[in-house]
Amino acid sequence: MTRYLTNNYPVTNLHKKPSVRSEILTQMIYGDSFSILNKTRKWLKVKIKEDGYKGYIKNKNFSGFLKSTHKINTLKAKVYKFANKQKKINEMTFGSKIMVINSKSKFFKFSKGWIDKKDVKHVSYRERNPFKKIDIFKNVKYVWGGKSFRGIDCSALIQVFLNFNNRFCPRDTKDQVKYFKKNIKLKNIKKNDIIYWKGHVALALSNKKLIHAYGPMKKTVIMGIDQTIKMIERTAKLKVIGIKRL
Repeated sequence: MTRYLTNNYPVTNLHKKPSVRSEILTQMIYGDSFSILNKTRKWLKVKIKEDGYKGYIKNKNFSGFLKSTHKINTLKAKVYKFANKQKKINEMTFGSKIMVINSKSKFFKFSKGWIDKKDVKHVSYRERNPFKKIDIFKNVKYVWGGKSFRGIDCSALIQVFLNFNNRFCPRDTKDQVKYFKKNIKLKNIKKNDIIYWKGHVALALSNKKLIHAYGPMKKTVIMGIDQTIKMIERTAKLKVIGIKRL
């Protein structure tokens, strides 16, 4: 039986090689779990439970497997030392999962401190529209491999919202475009359809607008669909390779 540990840090970088100078492939946010494939004194080679991604993380004092009870429902939730708002000690990004161990008035307690109840939902909670709140990431910095309010990339933007809604989603665009089976033509595009290019992805907010974490603009932006398709074709010489509907 596979033994899992849980990431108990706000964000943990997963590197391609066992070096902080190596490319960051993705991140684990608080509450993500992983198994250890290999270990040295400084590094762990791991496989992330949620999406099967493999890479290297620093060997730190990670928690044993935690069964989460709640998840962060806002772009960033403040963590306080006490059950009040007097002393902020950290912040948790959207989709982070916590195990509540105490409750007091308007706050929940978990292993790292107290958090406002309005910033979390029960782990079983699902939105009817999984991308309902995706625009909370508007203007968040584009960071290759990022998955948090401090920085996110295009495929993570899709993944974190589907994961929040208890749906599996591969981490990379090349895997997402294969995983989602229902193909749509551009003329029939509507809200929540997912547009893929080689190495890039965007979400339709309507039949006119989309949102994407866009490297050339260094942030998450809302743009016109036609404008974006033309721009990417002109600047990156890439055409749309698929439009998918969940």
